[in-house]
This record gives sequence, structure tokens and C-alpha cells, in this order.
Amino acid sequence: MHILGLNSFHGDSAACLLTDGRIVAAAEEERFTRVKHWAGFPETAIRYCLEEAGLRLEDVDRVAVNHDSSANLWPRLAYVVRSRPRPGAILDRLRRRRRRADLASHFERAFGTGRLRAAVEGVEHHASHLASAFFGSRFAESLALSVDGFGDFASTAWGIGRGTSVEITQRVLYPHSLGIFYQGLTQYLGFPDYGDEFKVMGLAPYGEPRHVEPMRRLVTLENNGGFRLDLAHFRHAGGDLELMWSAGAPRFEPLFSPALEDLLGPARAPGEPITQRHRDLASSVQAVYEETFFHLLRHAHAGLGMASLVLAGGCAQNSVANGKITRETSIRHTYVQPASGDAGGAAGAAMAAWARLAGTRPQPMDHAYLGPAFGDEQYAACLEARSAELRGQSCTQERLVDEDALCRKVAGLIAGGRVVGWFQGRMEWGPRALGNRSILGDPRRNDMKELLNAKIKRRESFRPFAPSILREAVADWFTIDDDVPFMTHVYPVRAERQALIPAVTHVDGSGRIHTVSAQGNPRFHRLITAFQGLTGVPMLLNTSFNESEPIVCTPAQALDCFVRTRMDCLVLGDRVLLRPTA
Repeated sequence: MHILGLNSFHGDSAACLLTDGRIVAAAEEERFTRVKHWAGFPETAIRYCLEEAGLRLEDVDRVAVNHDSSANLWPRLAYVVRSRPRPGAILDRLRRRRRRADLASHFERAFGTGRLRAAVEGVEHHASHLASAFFGSRFAESLALSVDGFGDFASTAWGIGRGTSVEITQRVLYPHSLGIFYQGLTQYLGFPDYGDEFKVMGLAPYGEPRHVEPMRRLVTLENNGGFRLDLAHFRHAGGDLELMWSAGAPRFEPLFSPALEDLLGPARAPGEPITQRHRDLASSVQAVYEETFFHLLRHAHAGLGMASLVLAGGCAQNSVANGKITRETSIRHTYVQPASGDAGGAAGAAMAAWARLAGTRPQPMDHAYLGPAFGDEQYAACLEARSAELRGQSCTQERLVDEDALCRKVAGLIAGGRVVGWFQGRMEWGPRALGNRSILGDPRRNDMKELLNAKIKRRESFRPFAPSILREAVADWFTIDDDVPFMTHVYPVRAERQALIPAVTHVDGSGRIHTVSAQGNPRFHRLITAFQGLTGVPMLLNTSFNESEPIVCTPAQALDCFVRTRMDCLVLGDRVLLRPTA
């Protein structure tokens, strides 16, 4: 049975194909359109999934979408009666709902009339998130939690995953949302784009939580584990906020009201210098988020009594909070869905549909390498097409088919201070580069962050870079010994090791860890092992292969990024493209 899962007309539009309970392909539409967080119908991602599986659209047995307009219907109607939104806002929402519901016409325009024969079913937004996390894990049973902005009139849901089902026991409904709290404060701090919350998370360790007391007025903790926003400080509940969920990048008007500036002072304008006040505000945002998150989690754990947790929703990308779960609660094991945001809802909808239809549990997600892969012929053709341009930049090319020789060569370049674009195998699913679409550097260099930002990334200097570390070396370098294959947790670096790896140790002594096993990614593991042989350090600095764009998908996109930046080396499969030293 083939089930196509979709996240459409929402941020991070995506498609996922499940065949006989196993995910065979998944990708975000942004990787093909080259527009970050692209929202709309994920036509190209669907085409990729079908091609990867060798299927036609006619072969699909079921389409599952991570949206159910009938979910939470009575609370939704009651809210409309109470709040009386303006007629224009109601019409806008109806138009958006009609566009999302009319999938058949979108399939007809993209693939031709009559080719979609499968029934389309909606899976509630948070049920999709929870399914993606629970069925992605190997836990027989667990506490399951989804936290994000909004979906199907809810912002948060938790319950129990057991066997072939996830039972939701409690929800936090619109307009109260921890995701909206964080997004609104992110905008207030001068980061207006959809998905900018990670900038506040990266800025927070540079400040102190000096504004926690006034900020606590924004979120009231409830005895049942839930929470409520002080809606006077936010605009979303009024019904007159313009949102854009059509094709293109999602766009939000400011979510915070003038009352927030009365409470906390003037908002930072985009591009305005970041002061210590802004750093302290970021620290306070993270602190209040964590207070609310752990209040919710402790209550859910006390009521349901599970030692394991699965986590999804956009807020599950708060890797700083994730790294404190075992310290702040009685939970001992966690699984965070690698595509925990709305893209991952495509996988969750497909998995939930499979479990219901087949009566068996889908296969777990032990890896996130589910996107397109390319062969050496494609690498060679890509390089040949731009050979004159590359010769003009005095680039040299070499092919090393012996994997040990390739890894020794690249490890030596990195140890010598070179910045390397590393393009291998299948593209990652989710927002993190996990060793197949990565830019790599030497974690020992004090100046590596500055080099990367100057040469390639051109991003805020306060944002950290991740350590990709051999799984067997984790306990020697971090204060935990755990599998973190999806770069979803921040953990403290051992105090005596921090000075040895300054490029991947954040200002608070932590690192967003990515554990690499020989089984999970053999070539990347071998590269890090080669670097360890040269330096004694069993890790590499790893950041996503992009420059103010979505992570690269194709060899041509990787080569474009190499050419327009000052990257030193590009590795496409076995082929090494090297710029001369300055």
C-alpha cells in the first residue's frame, strides 16, 4: 500500500511517501523552489517522491493531509461567536480553507485530470505531529507531546502513544500558544521573518534573564498543565492579522501589540544594532518559554507516568530546552522528530493513515536521509558544464574513488583550515544538515566562526555552529552519553574540553550535538575518524550547505554556492574541487 502524505498551503510545504509502512522518500518543497519555508501545493516534492519510488500518481492508494477542518469544531464555533471577528477576516479564512480542501483541482492542474484515484483524508494537525514522533521512534509506549503555533484551532496537544495509536488526552486551544509567544517576541526583537525563532535562541546565552518578571505577565500557567496568553499584548486573536499561506514564503504581520512595548520598552527595528538590553530580552524569552514548557511536561508526565517522551511541532526545534528535559523532569529517554515542524506533518499524516488502515505500526525513522541522491555521471556533467568558469578561478579537480584516500584528503584540508562543502548521498529530511549537505570546518580554530560568516554564511555573529561527533566519543567530550542523530539537543561540553573546540562551543559552554555512527552515515563517520587521526579531535564543525537560502538539493545548487562564495573546497561524491590558497 502506497500512502502519500502532504503538508500543503502552510509553511514548509512538503510531501512524504510511505510504502508498506516504510518511508521511502520525503522532501520539503523549498528545496526545489529555492524559497525558504515555501508555502503552497508541494508539486515538485510530490513528483520527487513518486519518481524515487518508481510510481505514478495513479498507483497511490491514499493521500493523507495534516489538516482536518472538522477538528475542534465546537470550540472553534464558540470562539467565533464570542470574539465576533470582522467579516473580511472570516472570508479570508474561508478562502484559505477552501484552497487547502480543494486538493483535487491542484492535482489535476499539476498532473492531469483523472490521475488522482486515491481517496484524500485529513488527519488533525497535532495528531499528525504526534504520529510523526511516536511512530518515528522505537518506543513501545511513550508520552507524546506536540507544541507549535497553531493548527486546526489548537497550539498544543499531549497524550499517550502505544502500539498502533496515539491517544490525545489534552489540548491547548486557540488563541493561547507557546509558539505565538516565541514568534511574537522574536518579531519584537527585530527578527521578522518566518522561522527566525532560532536566532533568539542563539542570542539568549549572551544575555541574562533580567526581564523575566514583566515577561511572566504574558503567560499564565494553569493547574492542568496548560497556559494562557495575556491577549492584550498580542494581535492574532483579533482576527484582523494578515497571514500569507499561498505559494511563496509565509508572511506574518507583527504579532505583538503596542501594549508589549508599553510593558518591555521599544521594539528593535530590523537591522538596528543589538544591545545588551536585546540580549537580556532574548535570555528572558527563552527562560519564560522553558518555564512554560517544563510546567506542561511535568504535569503531563505526572498524569500519564511515562519514562519516555516523543516530541514534535515547531517548538520541538528549541534544542536548548530539549537538552534540559532529563535534567528538569523525570523523563529519561526522548525522541524528537527530525522534521518536527509542519513539514514533518506530511510524514505523520501518512503514518497515522497507515496505522489505521493496515492495523500495524509503521517502520521507525532511524535516519533522515530521504531526499534526492545523485550519481557520479551527474557530478561530472555538472562540473564539465562550468569547467571554463572553474578554470578561470584556478580551481583544480581530483577524483578519489578509494573512500579512505578521499576521507584522508578532505580531513587534511579541514585540519589545514580549509572550509569544505560536503555533498553526499541522499538529502536530509528536516531543517538540519546531517552530513550529506553540510559545510565543514575545523572545530579547534578560534577564528572558524568568523571565517565561515565572512566567506559563506553571512549571518549574525552570535549564531552557533554544531559539532558532529563520533558516537563512541560523546561521553569524553560532553556531560551526557546519548544518541542525538538529528541534531535536536543542546548539551554542555565538558569544562576541560571547551577550550579545545572553541568553534563549536557556544558562549555558555554548550553545543548543539550531532552524533554520527558508522551504521547511520558510514562515509561521514569515516571522514570524522580521519580527522581524529590527524588531530586527536573526534568531531567536525558542521553547518548547513547554503548561503541565505534553503539547504542545497542538487549538485548544480552546491556548485552555485561554491562559486559565488569563498568556500575553499567542494566535494561532490568522490570528486574534490579545490580553490588555490590566497
